[in-house]
Amino acid sequence: MRVNSAIAFLCSAFMICLAVIAVAASGKVENDSTTRSAPELYGKYCASCHGKDGRAKSMKGKFAHARDLSDSKWQDDASDERIFNSIMNGRKDGGNMPAFGKKITEQEAESLVTYVRGFKK
Repeated sequence: MRVNSAIAFLCSAFMICLAVIAVAASGKVENDSTTRSAPELYGKYCASCHGKDGRAKSMKGKFAHARDLSDSKWQDDASDERIFNSIMNGRKDGGNMPAFGKKITEQEAESLVTYVRGFKK
């Protein structure tokens, strides 16, 4: 009887550990296995506010006060690090950009920085 209780306890503990691991893993980046292209990421996460051309002329972009990514003055003033941090952590000042740090990898964010630089007029 003691052996059966011990086995049942160990099985229960093992299942709880698996459940904890599954919950912890669910907070990870959506796509760990492959890196998605910058145009794909931009289309999925950015274009609805910033527009396909980066000019933020959409209704959603105007409502959210999205940045015109093609503005040459902004492009000259914003560092790559600032753009990267905005992508990963979001921005609340002057607009309402959500954070994407749990949806994309750092490598993907870096590719988006390069992609955004391509919008400069």
